[in-house]
Amino acid sequence: MPSKQKPMRYGHTEGHTDVCFDDTGSCIVTCGSDGDVRIWENLDDDDPKSINVGEKAYSCALKNGRLITAVSNNTVQIHTFPEGAPDGILTRFTMPANHVTFSPDGTRVAAGSSDFMIKVVEVSDSSKQKTFRGHDAPVLSLSFDPKDVYLASASCDGSVRVWNIADQTCMNWLLLQKCNDVINAKSICRLAWQPGTGKLLAVPVDKVVALFRRETWDSRFDLSDASITQPLNVVVWSPCGQFLAAGSVDGNLVVWNVETQQCIERMKHEKKYSICGLAWHPIKQIAYTDNEGNLGLLENIGDAEKPNDKVASAVAKDYNDLFDGDDDDYLNGDVIEPPSSQKTGDHEDDADDLMQPPGHVRRAVIDDDDNSLDIGLIKASSSLLEKEDDGEDQTGGFSALPPSSTQQPFYDGPMPTPRQKPFQSGSTPVHLMHRFMVWNSVGIIRCYNDEQDNAIDIEFHDTSVHHATHLPNSLGHTMADLSEAILLACESTELASKLHCIHFGSWDANKEWTVDMPKDEEIEAICLGQGWAACATSALLVRVFTVGGVQKEIFSLPGLVSMAGHGEQLMLVYHRGTGFDGDQCLGVQLMELGMKKRQILHGDPLSLTRKSYLVWVGFSAKGTPCYVDSEGTVRMLNRGLGNTWIPVCSTREHCKGKYDHYWVVGIHENPQQLRCIPCKGARFPPTLPRPAVAILPFKLPYCQVETEKGQMEEQYWRSVLFHSYMDYLSKNGYEFDENAKNQAVKEQQELLMKLFALSCKLERESRCVELAELMTHSVLNLAIKYASRSRRLNLAQLLSELAVEKASELAAAQEDEEEEEEEDFRKRSSAGSSSSATKWGSCQQNVQQDQGEGDEEEPDACEEAEETPEVHKEKEPNGFSKGVTSAEVSTPKPALVASSSRGRVNPFKVSSSKKEPVVPSGNVLDNMTKYSKKTSSSGSRAADKQNPPVIKPLTPKPKTKQASAASFFQPRTPASNPGKTVEEREEKAGNESQEAKVTAQENTENRRPKTGFQMWLEENRANILTDNPDLNEAEVIKEGMSRFRMLTSEERMVWTEKARGGRVNDSAEDKKKRPPAEEDEVKKSQEQKSEDTNVSKKSKPLDPSTNNRLSAFAFKQS
Repeated sequence: MPSKQKPMRYGHTEGHTDVCFDDTGSCIVTCGSDGDVRIWENLDDDDPKSINVGEKAYSCALKNGRLITAVSNNTVQIHTFPEGAPDGILTRFTMPANHVTFSPDGTRVAAGSSDFMIKVVEVSDSSKQKTFRGHDAPVLSLSFDPKDVYLASASCDGSVRVWNIADQTCMNWLLLQKCNDVINAKSICRLAWQPGTGKLLAVPVDKVVALFRRETWDSRFDLSDASITQPLNVVVWSPCGQFLAAGSVDGNLVVWNVETQQCIERMKHEKKYSICGLAWHPIKQIAYTDNEGNLGLLENIGDAEKPNDKVASAVAKDYNDLFDGDDDDYLNGDVIEPPSSQKTGDHEDDADDLMQPPGHVRRAVIDDDDNSLDIGLIKASSSLLEKEDDGEDQTGGFSALPPSSTQQPFYDGPMPTPRQKPFQSGSTPVHLMHRFMVWNSVGIIRCYNDEQDNAIDIEFHDTSVHHATHLPNSLGHTMADLSEAILLACESTELASKLHCIHFGSWDANKEWTVDMPKDEEIEAICLGQGWAACATSALLVRVFTVGGVQKEIFSLPGLVSMAGHGEQLMLVYHRGTGFDGDQCLGVQLMELGMKKRQILHGDPLSLTRKSYLVWVGFSAKGTPCYVDSEGTVRMLNRGLGNTWIPVCSTREHCKGKYDHYWVVGIHENPQQLRCIPCKGARFPPTLPRPAVAILPFKLPYCQVETEKGQMEEQYWRSVLFHSYMDYLSKNGYEFDENAKNQAVKEQQELLMKLFALSCKLERESRCVELAELMTHSVLNLAIKYASRSRRLNLAQLLSELAVEKASELAAAQEDEEEEEEEDFRKRSSAGSSSSATKWGSCQQNVQQDQGEGDEEEPDACEEAEETPEVHKEKEPNGFSKGVTSAEVSTPKPALVASSSRGRVNPFKVSSSKKEPVVPSGNVLDNMTKYSKKTSSSGSRAADKQNPPVIKPLTPKPKTKQASAASFFQPRTPASNPGKTVEEREEKAGNESQEAKVTAQENTENRRPKTGFQMWLEENRANILTDNPDLNEAEVIKEGMSRFRMLTSEERMVWTEKARGGRVNDSAEDKKKRPPAEEDEVKKSQEQKSEDTNVSKKSKPLDPSTNNRLSAFAFKQS
């Protein structure tokens, strides 16, 4: 079978690392610059035993239960193995030892130091030692002769010496490049004797391995390969002495058959790090380490030779004449090696497949994947084809083959990137024995697969949701997700691939269900949502199920990478195409699987950092899609900017080491937290000990964030982004925290005001106007005051004009919105929708009266009357009442009566037989929260006799709607009231002049009290008309409002107090007239049944809680 390269894993901190096997090959021992020696049972061991031997460990050797280490404190130490107990110091140097090695029988240890000396010490008695002097620079490496006669050494002085241990004489060759220290050496020159006979000494010299014959010490031959482009660092023999492996400083690892001098394996390091440690397992394995502390493993090295021996015989019966001496030169010539790929892909060179004859067994090369080709085999096939073209050895199976590879055009363009394989977010690699199957905001699922146990542990962060669970993993589940249920999936073996769900929230006794996939269809990714589960399969399908196991929609999706679910949202990331030069080409789809199924993102490109790949995809705690790439960049969906993606954090900025990473487990918007696990020198954490979760702050990549302006800009837009989820929740009918939204708006406006003040100080008035466009109306007034007090009158005038313009736009927008809502309401009414029986009329009058008592201080507050429902108005709407449209004039009552008589249950209907339900305005009913919609009508009846609380406006409305308040706050009386005709005349006269309207209001019994602004306007109207004689009445009011705001708060309070003087008597009279009005209302409602006319009616007062909710609604948009 071909050789196999396992994924490398983190072993030690970055720096020189050494590796060796124990005598039986049952475990791997490594040491590194962190001063630890780690004992690994295998490469998948995520909990190796660790022994600290010092500050740094440069080399280690193991034999006969003794572990020898060269430590940075200039000593060579002994520890027992595998216990790791210290057993003394073997010897000391004046500088650190660079390499240690055991003699063949394990009785002696040789150590070479940076003080130019070599010592050979007896293990049993450290006083018995020999010192070898002769090198003129630090010693790089040592190797004992298998017959225990010679000792070979290499040094920074460029020499390689062979010492006779008995008499300490030596042979000397100048082979290496000279340097003054180990850290400056281009190669550490780990030389090695051939095991058993010791006939050959292998020395890495630049890009070749020089082999010296024993006794004669002449160079027998050199081993080289075209793939080696940098100096070789270390060589090691196989235990049988047949093969030789060498590692280079740029991460190439090559294996030769020494007898045939043929290269049988080639491997490239994943990241081209320098290979500084090699150890050959007794049974066809090579362990290797790099100078960044990583550990890797190559398997089945010897087996790779077998297919190569049968290459010719597999083509035909006998092709021994193909490989002559010329072909040996051809095999060692300059040939470009095809590029390696990290993962299996579909972009291999098609010509290679065509060049293989029928029955030919292709041998794979050890590279970053199992998908590369052997150069020697391609050349052999090319030679075969050339002979066929020359007419020699014609064979029937070769007649249709294309020309040889030497005639193929050479491609030198961008190389396609291998496609990223599907993965499960929040999980660690599948090959680990102990791993996380998922870690999210709900809980943790761990998988244990070792000799003792094969099980799954489920832990919930909130134990009130469900208790911890232990499940057997007899089916070999490899994927999991955790939400309101537990979703597991396994690959197919003899059985089909299965999807298994445990719905612990189910109300019946059957909480589990399992679905088998069709034959040859593998599950690649799974996810859970609210009431549904989904899986993506190798058949390029996405299958949706209910959480109870009902199969729902199925749709196709090309090349899924990962998927995530939250609530009704399903996010899918897939391959849109083939990327080039290390970049992935990914797309994203975002769907909503609720009652109204729709697609939000239609396969939009997914932005990744250059030469990175996707490592996490999911949702924030509030349901905002997010993802993380391998460079640590966290991106979030910005719904407020056309569903674009914005980077919100870079975990790389918080990493201490070059190879440290953060493993993301959750994203929260309120509070703003990125929850992740720091991983030292690795991309994922071990299961034991339990990892600690760290919290990282978010930071948008704005420019000049070190300045005060840049900091406030970043804080403002981050606040806008991280609170945009509230708009999404509100739009989709979910509840959210109003206090949090108000606090966010307050925070944003404070930042804008600070930026405004900073711009004023810097005399950037145009920038001030740009900032003012982002402000709310109330903060804009504060900015006008700030500009006035800063004596920037021109700026204040511009801001005043901007305030008028914004108020006009807001009024127009609200008018359009109300028209749309009224249109929707009329459509629902005509369709027979049941109406509410709650008496909105009396609530409306209560709101109006109480509003009139509390709005003196805010002249703009009267605009809140827009939010009050307008019901069954007979006459044309008042010209000053912008909130009333023609759509509100009449509502067909017969249709409502017919709809209510169809037997449908109306949750708002009052049980009184004397009163009919009144249709409220659509904008009140449609915009309530879910809890408000559930308000019981019985609660309103129970509170009929309670006095409604005084409702005061929260913030003022835009000043352009001042005129609408006068008509909206007039109490609406029944038709039997003598004042009704006067009120109708007032509404008609409202379009002519404000003065006529005020006069008509004074003639009514329930007249509207004057506010402080109205009294101020009456006295200052002449001055305004004198300054601006061309203004009409509406413009006079606008100008008056503008001037009234320019007054100080004390002056406005004086006018307010004046207006309050005559209100006590008016309010008392209004209260006295209410009971007769209710009696008239009952009579009128009885007459209305026969006359079939649309007249507004009174209703019972609502309970205080309902009034509070209505008032909150009426003023929440201010």
